[in-house]
Amino acid sequence: MKNKTVVSLCAAVALVALWLSQSSAATQAANPNSSPTAQEQTAPPLDSPGAATEVQTFTGKIVKSGEKFVLKDTASNTTYQLDDQEKAKEYAGKSVKVSGTLDASTSMIRVSNIEPVT
Repeated sequence: MKNKTVVSLCAAVALVALWLSQSSAATQAANPNSSPTAQEQTAPPLDSPGAATEVQTFTGKIVKSGEKFVLKDTASNTTYQLDDQEKAKEYAGKSVKVSGTLDASTSMIRVSNIEPVT
């Protein structure tokens, strides 16, 4: 008799879980423009699986902003933080091409290469 009660209870829990998952999916389908949850808004760190690892090229001028060197792209009026300050220091005041991976949430480029633009 106990086994039948346990089986019935497990079946009831499984049905409730199935109903809840379908209800959640239906809500999202009915409201596709709803804002994502906080977990969905958080981008993964660059070194985590699934993070953007595509190397991009950025052009601009290395300038000092406070105590740090940054890449200033005058064409798009965008400033990028640079993670390799030693490499950036070598090109202070010069027009350069920076290759690296952009963390869009912080505008930080993980620099793989900097070379002067001629």
